Amino acid sequence: MTNFVQRRKLFLTITGILILLSLAALVASAVLFQGQALRISTDFAGGTMFVLHFVKPALESDIRGVFADHDQTGAIVQQLGAVEDNTWQVRTRFTDADEVEQILEDLDATVGTIDRRLSNWSIVEPTVGAQVAKQAALAVSVASAVVLTFIWYSFRRVPNPIRYGVVTIVAMLVNVVISLGFYALMGILHGWEADALFLTALLTVIGFSVQDLIVVFDRIRENIPRHRSESFEMIVNRSVAETVVRSLATQLNAMFVMVAILLFGGATIKPFIAVMLIGMVSETYTSLCVAVPLLVVWEEHSHLPRRATA
Repeated sequence: MTNFVQRRKLFLTITGILILLSLAALVASAVLFQGQALRISTDFAGGTMFVLHFVKPALESDIRGVFADHDQTGAIVQQLGAVEDNTWQVRTRFTDADEVEQILEDLDATVGTIDRRLSNWSIVEPTVGAQVAKQAALAVSVASAVVLTFIWYSFRRVPNPIRYGVVTIVAMLVNVVISLGFYALMGILHGWEADALFLTALLTVIGFSVQDLIVVFDRIRENIPRHRSESFEMIVNRSVAETVVRSLATQLNAMFVMVAILLFGGATIKPFIAVMLIGMVSETYTSLCVAVPLLVVWEEHSHLPRRATA
């Protein structure tokens, strides 16, 4: 049996590097975008909404290209109605009337003729404001408390059950930091902006962070009374070995679907799927390489004083 837990120092070092890189990306984004650790979309900041009706079929990439030429790289482009309606909705940052007219003229020349009678533009207020973001943060805090309580109660028959809940929360926070760092980096490189879909993806990542750990921890709980003669490290390593194949098979199945969507899906949904994919990869890693090693390190550390006084 491979001693997976024995490599905990390497895993925790890699985790520390990933956290530092993620924080560096967030700081770099804040420096580049006037204090914004993540570029904020019109969902949070408000902006201008275009409803464009083309006389002939138009391509999303062509529409997005015109807006990018006007420094609107974060524009949210979505098709409205049936394909044959040739109607598109575009959300951008606040745009004045002169720039709107220039954009419409460029769309006419580059993408196709716009039916001005069926098209319009308007100023929109934020659909997801600071209040919603605060509520999301509160929801995460409440969820963390619930997870901590649930795991503590479920594992009350094993020694030090509170530790299982604490390392679960730590692993969840690591996943959140890595996901935020990834999105900040993509904001710098490709202009991705945090919108309502990003918030949804982040909350989904938080949900991912618990599912695998419960499986591993439950096997540890089962193995403790079965292998009383073994050290805690060996019991944990045995539990990981018994569940790792199942965990990887389940996660890889979902990852393959996400990769397919990234390759063949629309541009609007790609940031959402990318965050979920990174979150799932991170969750798989932290379940095995962060939470479990921390559990063993905590157990070893708790015995150090008694060994020193013996």
